[in-house]
Amino acid sequence: MNETPQRAIWGSKLGFLLAAIGSAVGLGNIWRFSYMAFEYGGGAFLVPYGCALLLAGIPLMILEYTLGHSEKGSSPLAFSRVSPPWEWAGWWMPTVALYGIMLYYAVIISWCINYFFFSFTLAWGADPQNFFFHSFLQLTDSPSELGKIRIPIASSTFLVWFICWIICYREVNHGIEKACSFFMPILFLLTLILVGWTVTLDGAGDAISNFYLKADWNKIDIFRRFNDPEVWSVWIAAFGQIFFTLSLGFGIMITFASYLPKKTDIVGNALWTSIINCIYSFIAGFAVFGIVGFMAHAKGVAFSEVIKGGPQLAFVVYPEAIRQLPFGQSLFGAMFFLVLIFAGLSSGMSLIEAFTCSITDKFPWSRKSVVSVICLTGFFGSLVFTTQSGMYLLDITDHFITNYGLLTGGIFECYVVGWLLKAHNARNHINNTGGVRLYILWDVCIRYFTPAVLMIMMMQSFLGELRQNYGNYSTDALILFGVDWLLLTIVASVVFTFYPWKREKLKKRHHVSEDHLLT
Repeated sequence: MNETPQRAIWGSKLGFLLAAIGSAVGLGNIWRFSYMAFEYGGGAFLVPYGCALLLAGIPLMILEYTLGHSEKGSSPLAFSRVSPPWEWAGWWMPTVALYGIMLYYAVIISWCINYFFFSFTLAWGADPQNFFFHSFLQLTDSPSELGKIRIPIASSTFLVWFICWIICYREVNHGIEKACSFFMPILFLLTLILVGWTVTLDGAGDAISNFYLKADWNKIDIFRRFNDPEVWSVWIAAFGQIFFTLSLGFGIMITFASYLPKKTDIVGNALWTSIINCIYSFIAGFAVFGIVGFMAHAKGVAFSEVIKGGPQLAFVVYPEAIRQLPFGQSLFGAMFFLVLIFAGLSSGMSLIEAFTCSITDKFPWSRKSVVSVICLTGFFGSLVFTTQSGMYLLDITDHFITNYGLLTGGIFECYVVGWLLKAHNARNHINNTGGVRLYILWDVCIRYFTPAVLMIMMMQSFLGELRQNYGNYSTDALILFGVDWLLLTIVASVVFTFYPWKREKLKKRHHVSEDHLLT
C-alpha cells in the first residue's frame, strides 16, 4: 500500500500572509468598499465597518484558521473530523466558491485584461458607457436573450484560467506562495502610485474631504434612530462587506491554514490578514474618490452625479475620468487595470486551491490532474458569462451566492466549531500553538453573536426578495441562474459525501515535519 504523501507546508510566514491577504484583497476592495462609503455616511461608515471587523471578521478569520490548522485538512475533511454528518457543508463552501463565484469572477478579470490593452489607445472614446455596454459587452435587452459568445471576452477568460492553472498546478508553497510573493508587492506599489497621482488632481482633495472622510453621523446613529430601518441597513451592509471582503465562507482560509506548521501564531496571522485587507480598502478609496472628484470638477457637475458602484465604477467612470486627465492617460489607465488584474488573479487562485485541496484530500488523484480538470471545466462553465447577456447572469448569480451561499457557510462554520467541536476546545488549541492568546469573548462571538448577525443579514436579503424581484429581473431568470445554481451546488456537495474516506484520513494527524514557528 502506498503511504499517504506528506502535506505541503508554507515556505515562510510572509509567504502565507501574502497568499491569505491576496485571497482577501480583490475587486470588491476597490469598487465595492468605496461606493458603500459614499452611500453610507463617508467617514462615519468606518465606525460600523470597524465594529464589524472586530466582532465578526476577525473572530471568523480566527475560526477558519483554527479549523484548518487543528484538523489539518480542507473544509470537507475538517468538517468530517469534527462531525461526519456535516461533511456535505464542508463541501458546499469550496463548491460554491469555484463553480459559482470563480466562473464569473474569471470573466470580470478578463474584462480588466481587455481594458488594460484598451488603455494604450483609449479605445473607449468619448462615451465609455456606450462603449462598455454596447460595443464591448454587446449587452442584450434581458437575461432571457442569451446572445452569442463574445470572442474577445472568451479568449481573455481562457487566459485567466490558463494563468491560474500554471500557478495552481504546483504545490501551494511553490505555486500560490511564489505567485503572491510577486503579485502582492506590485499590487501594493501600483495602488500607492495611483493614490499619490490621483490626490494631486484638481477636485480630488475636495471630493476626498467632503465625501470620503467627512462623516455623516446621522446615517449610523442607532441610538437616536433605533427604529429606523435605514440606519440598521448601514450596519448590516458593513458586516456584509467585512464578511465578503475577507474571503470568509469560501473554505479558502481553512485550506490555507491546513498548510501551516504545528507551532504557529493563529491569532496574530488572523489579525494581520484582516487588518491589512481593510487598510488596503481604505487606501484604495482615496484613488477612487480622487479620480471621480477630478472628473466631477472637470465636467462641472456634482460628485453624486458621476459616482457609480460595482463594475460601472471600473469600466465606465474610471475610463471617462482617465480620458480627461491632462497627461499620462494611457499610463494611468494601464496601471489601474493592472491593479485590478493582480487583485483578481490573487483571489481567483485561492478559489481554485480551496476546491483542489478538498478533492485531493478525499480522492486518490494527483494534484496536477485535479487542477487540470478543474481549470478546463471551469473555463467551459465561464463561457455562459461571456455571452451577450453575461453581465445579467453574472449579477444574478453573484447576488444569490453572496447573500445566501456564503452567509449560510459562515453560519455552518460557527455551529460546527462553536457547538460541535466546542469553542473552548478550539480556543485551547489556539493557545497551545504559540503566539497571541485568545480569551472567552471569542467563544461568545462564535457561538452567539456572529451567527446571529449572519442570520439577520440573510433574513434582510430574503425579505427584500419577497418585496421585489432583485434587479427587476424576471422570476424565471432569478430561479434559473440564482436559486437553481445554489441547489445544484448543494446536490454536488451531497454527492461528494457518498465516496467514503479512508479510515486513517478521519483521524486527526499532525504529521507536519516542521514544529518550529514560521520565520
